[in-house]
Amino acid sequence: MKSSVRTIDDCISTETRAGSVPRRKWVLTQDAFDRLLDSLGEDRESAGERYLEIRSNLIRFFQWRGSPFPEDHADETINRIAKKISEREEIRNPASYYLGVARMLLLEINRERVRQQQALSELTGSLITSDQSDESEARIDCLRACLQRLSPENRELILQYYSGEKGAKIDSRKKLSQQLGIPVNTLRMRALRVRENLQRCIENCQEQCNPNCDE
Repeated sequence: MKSSVRTIDDCISTETRAGSVPRRKWVLTQDAFDRLLDSLGEDRESAGERYLEIRSNLIRFFQWRGSPFPEDHADETINRIAKKISEREEIRNPASYYLGVARMLLLEINRERVRQQQALSELTGSLITSDQSDESEARIDCLRACLQRLSPENRELILQYYSGEKGAKIDSRKKLSQQLGIPVNTLRMRALRVRENLQRCIENCQEQCNPNCDE
């Protein structure tokens, strides 16, 4: 019993850290985790074993579907269910319920991936001019690297700012300004500053790359 519970408790630090999934706000507490275990069985040891089995199945679920972070996404699934249980939602069939939440999360992840790819395409077009077309592949690699160097807030801002088609992009920017609580003009200036920083980062990246890029 002690071994199982200790293993599970060690997982709390993993479940409460920031993951690569959208809109993670709720944080798993010890009380919520205890309620989650209670929902899996009255006996603490058997509940612990059930928890580990479910988490392992969730990891495999995300692995088989090409998730880049299967453990993070399994933990996010558990987090969401723990939140529901803490809000007194009754779960009669845990295996089916966990799988359903995992499927919904996978849809979110895939939508987010498409959105980011669209934004990256738009951003690439705005940062790569026609006279740089021969260098475009290396420049895109630099853009990806530079995006990862941004703070999560600035990376999300610039990707959201450039996502969507013309009409949808306008609506998206209005929603983003409302979400941040700033006027659209202020949002535009912030996006411009981030874009300028990206431009400088890309130029520095290419200068470092040029002697070795053809190897």
